[in-house]
Amino acid sequence: MNATLPKVIRLGGALALIAALLAFFVRASEAQTPAPRRLTLGDAARLAASQTAGVQSAQLHVEQAQSRVTQSKSALLPQVELSPGWANHTVNSASFGFNFPTPAGEKPLLDPAGQIIGPVGQWDVRGQISQTLFDPAATQRVRAARAGVNAVSADVATAAELAATNAAAVYVRALRSDAVLQARTADSTLASDLLGIARDQVEAGVGVALDVTRAQSQLATAHAQILVARNDRDRTRLELRRALNVALDTPLELADSLTSMSTADAVAEETAVDLAMRGRPDLKAAALQLEAAKQQVAVTRATRLPKVGVFGNDGQTGFASNLLNTYTYGIQVSIPIYEGGRRGAVAQEQEAAARDIEVRQRDLRQQVAVDVRGAMLDLNSAREQVSAARERQRLAETEVQQARERFRAGVAGNADVITASQSLNAARTGVIDALTAYQAARVALARAEGAVTQLR
Repeated sequence: MNATLPKVIRLGGALALIAALLAFFVRASEAQTPAPRRLTLGDAARLAASQTAGVQSAQLHVEQAQSRVTQSKSALLPQVELSPGWANHTVNSASFGFNFPTPAGEKPLLDPAGQIIGPVGQWDVRGQISQTLFDPAATQRVRAARAGVNAVSADVATAAELAATNAAAVYVRALRSDAVLQARTADSTLASDLLGIARDQVEAGVGVALDVTRAQSQLATAHAQILVARNDRDRTRLELRRALNVALDTPLELADSLTSMSTADAVAEETAVDLAMRGRPDLKAAALQLEAAKQQVAVTRATRLPKVGVFGNDGQTGFASNLLNTYTYGIQVSIPIYEGGRRGAVAQEQEAAARDIEVRQRDLRQQVAVDVRGAMLDLNSAREQVSAARERQRLAETEVQQARERFRAGVAGNADVITASQSLNAARTGVIDALTAYQAARVALARAEGAVTQLR
């Protein structure tokens, strides 16, 4: 026994050490777990508007458009080139077309039938420069490229608004999944309470086994609905992370709930339409696209005008042992006369494209007004549905309470309670659906006004 005691002590010490290490690692892992990111509806919209793939792609298109401005400017800047070269060649003297005169009786300097001269090695080290002095078409191309930058920049705002709208809609669906899970949990609690009452009454000899069976069936149904609701909640969280373009394992905490979010009255219809006309990014993009199209027409028209430039080159040419300096400089005027009607056809095509944008712009303005008014109709209707659904839920709760009291008093079976609880289940779902419709209408109105990122 004395020999066994030290072994037990050593084993106990080892187990204590292992337990301490496990506790340390658990605390370390908990410390490394990031805190959930807390998001409101507006936070989700703004986060999506700043970092989703569509927005990033639109921003890269802006960089491409800015590069095209630099490319267009290059035609108005000096063009400098250094071109050193060496060539080795032979020449057939017959290709000259002439011969050198020679005195009578002497052999001609060059064979009249032709002879090979060379090979000759020649160096030519030359710098060249040219500068456009007047080129209306190139100037218009720069202006058109800048207009293109403005148009593409407006597309960034449009992409951000779409991303924000999508994220806000997914956020509302996530709130709905939370509310449904809470409602189904409440249904389960009620079913469990009814089962307990039924069992108590059977044990007291004032109930029947059928009531217990009914209550068990009701509880099993509630548990199944909880599983479905929990799966839907997890799926909407996954969709929300995707809409926000964050890592799919990022912990999120929704700061809002369907019951806590505002159901205040909306602004007047005229105010909302005016706000949309001034704030919708797609309307701004259409206006800037029209300006860019008009600039392209101006570019084509400017190609009818002459352009003026200067040029020059200077360098040494000749044999390696005897290089001599030569130069060329001058001024050049290019006047377009006739190009087969191509320029007029291009201008006509571009003018038609500009008119097409004008037509679509007018139609878009009409659609914006329809979007705003339709969203306001949906919002007002959803607000009324919320009031009606809440009244229905209040009555269903009263019905359940009355049926429970009758069942507990033993003056009725639990069939009435189960029927009332099913009505309460539907009423809770009706309130959730009405609140979801209201918040979805809020998002739709904000989208129609171009103000999704301003949601709170």
